[in-house]
Amino acid sequence: MRTIMVMNSKGGSGKSTVATNLASYFATRDKKVVLLDFDPQGSSLAWLAARPPARAPIRGIAAYGENTQRAGRNTDYAIMDVPAGLHGAALGRLASRAQSILIPVLPSPMDMRAAADFIDEIRSTAHVQRKRAKLALLANRSRDFTRIYWELDDFLRRQKIPFLTMLRDSQHYIRAAERGLGIFELGPAATAVDREQWQPILKWIRSKRSQP
Repeated sequence: MRTIMVMNSKGGSGKSTVATNLASYFATRDKKVVLLDFDPQGSSLAWLAARPPARAPIRGIAAYGENTQRAGRNTDYAIMDVPAGLHGAALGRLASRAQSILIPVLPSPMDMRAAADFIDEIRSTAHVQRKRAKLALLANRSRDFTRIYWELDDFLRRQKIPFLTMLRDSQHYIRAAERGLGIFELGPAATAVDREQWQPILKWIRSKRSQP
């Protein structure tokens, strides 16, 4: 079973968008996917509740609070959506459940400062220090060729962690989320740019570089 976690201590970075799109992608490839939502807000589970029954199945688990339910041995991919604001021991405990950790960052000075602190903290956790989980960065909701776009690009490339891709600020993600779908379940012609931007993420997840 592949365990993939989407984390950032800063709220609003698009963790649920990344997690749900990953889950829908692998589900449409006939993989057994479990989406674990560790956030009491339940954004990923709300997305799953809107998913049409005829679409590729994804099992959801409300993993916050006292719920200790696990994905199960017959799972191909466990995608974990983690709340903001995690630090210290709580961060270390959750990180220890993942093989691969994706960190989305938004193009703003505040988000970049918060990401720098979070990257330092997640890299210092025992699980990552022992190389039992691999980290990667992605830029989220970016607009090409703006000044902040280039500032974020420069910031992420200086972090000594794989910087995979930039996902553009696209209405397709909003339309997909409203229907409980992922970007790969919308029309391929309309979403060609978005699908292309996802390829480095999918390639990294499939590679040995993303696994301990």
